[in-house]
Amino acid sequence: MSGEIMESLIRDISLAPMGQMKIDWVAAHMPVLNALKKEFERDLPFTNQRVVICLHLEAKTAYLAKVIQAGGAEVAVVASNPLSTQDDVVAALVAGGIKAFAWYGATDEEYHNHLNRALDFGPDFIIDDGGDLVSTIHTKRRELLSKVRGGAEETTTGILRLRAMESAGDLSFPMIAVNDAQCKYLFDNRYGTGQSVWDGIMRTTNLVVAGKTVVVAGYGWCGKGVAMRAKGLGARVIVCEVNSIKANEAWMDGFEVMPMVEAAPYGDVFITVTGNKDVIVEEHFQVMKPGAIMCNAGHFDVEINKVHLSSMSKSVQVVRPNIEEFTLQDGKRLYLLAEGRLVNLAAGDGHPAEVMDMTFALQALSLKYAAQNANILAHVVHNVPEEIDQRVAELRLESLGLKIDHLSEGQKAYLEAWHD
Repeated sequence: MSGEIMESLIRDISLAPMGQMKIDWVAAHMPVLNALKKEFERDLPFTNQRVVICLHLEAKTAYLAKVIQAGGAEVAVVASNPLSTQDDVVAALVAGGIKAFAWYGATDEEYHNHLNRALDFGPDFIIDDGGDLVSTIHTKRRELLSKVRGGAEETTTGILRLRAMESAGDLSFPMIAVNDAQCKYLFDNRYGTGQSVWDGIMRTTNLVVAGKTVVVAGYGWCGKGVAMRAKGLGARVIVCEVNSIKANEAWMDGFEVMPMVEAAPYGDVFITVTGNKDVIVEEHFQVMKPGAIMCNAGHFDVEINKVHLSSMSKSVQVVRPNIEEFTLQDGKRLYLLAEGRLVNLAAGDGHPAEVMDMTFALQALSLKYAAQNANILAHVVHNVPEEIDQRVAELRLESLGLKIDHLSEGQKAYLEAWHD
C-alpha cells in the first residue's frame, strides 16, 4: 500500500477506478483547464510547494487538483461539505498521488478532524471554499500562519468572512477573491447555480416544476440564475430580497417581489440563496401550504432554521433519499431537501463541467499569481487581476472556436481621449 493511501483518510481505495472514470469524463469537457495543464506541465509554477484544496470533492474539483499537481505541487484535498464528497472520486485522487481527508456523510467531529489532518500537511498555499481553512488556521492552527503564503477563495460566503477579517486587521496572508471575478459570477454563479440547483431538486423529488409557485430568497448572481431557470421551466416566481436595488431588478426582470412572510402561503418550492441565517423561520413555516418543499443553495445549512422546524414537528422521517418529511402539530407536512445543505451538491453533482472549467481555470491561474507574488502581496483580500479574467474568457472562446472583434489603435485612442 502506497504512502499516500496510508496517510489519507478515505472510505475505500478500491473505488478508485470508478472515480477515475468520472474524472476522465469531466476532463474531456474542460478545455480551458486542459490548456492550463499543458502549460503547467511545461513551466512547473508550483515546484516545491504544498497546496491544500478545500472544495466540494467531486470530479470537477478532482481535475483541478490534478492540474495543480501537474504544475509541480504536492497536493492534499479536504471536503468543504460532508454531503458533497464522492468517495470514488476521492479514492481516485489518492491512487494518483494526492492526499485526501474526506468521506461522504462525515460527522461534525470527523469533518473538523479532516480539516486538521489536511492542515497537518503544512500548506504553502490554499484554495478555500467558505473560509473554513482560513478560519481554522487563524483560530486553532496559528502555528501555520508563518508558513502559509497565500491562497484563493471560491465563494461569496468565504469572501464576506475574509473581508471581515481584513477589516479587523486579522488576516495574516494574502487571499484572492476568485468569486468576485467576472468569469466566476457571470457564469458559475448564474448559469451554474441556476442549472445545478434545479437538477438537484428535480432528480430528488421527481416532481414537475411547470405550474408551481417558486419562492427564491436572494437575488444576487446565484439567485438570478435560480429564478431564471425556474421561469424557463414554467414556474411562477416570487423573489424575496432585503436589498432595494436588487428587488427593483427582480421586479423589472418580470418576477413578483414581496417579503417572505407574504410569499410563504403561496410557495410550492422555496429556495434560499442569501448566504445569511434565519431566512425561513417559524413564522414562515406556520403559514406555508401543506406539502411545501424547501431547500438551500447557500454555503451553510443555516438559511432554513432546522431547529424551529424540528421543534414545531411531532414527527420527522426520511421519505426518499435526501427528503425529510416534517409533520407539524396540526398534521401539516413540510419537506426539506438535503438537510438544508447545498442542494445542488448534496443532492446532485454540482455545476456543469463547462461552467466549472472557467471557475477552476481562475483558481489555477490565481494560485499561480499568488505563488509568483507572495513576497510582495499585502495581507489583504485581492481581486483577481484583470488579465487573468480576460485570459480565461479568451481561452473559453478559443475552445468554442469563436472569434471576436478587436479595437483599432484609433478606436483605443478615441476611448482614452477626453476631447476631440
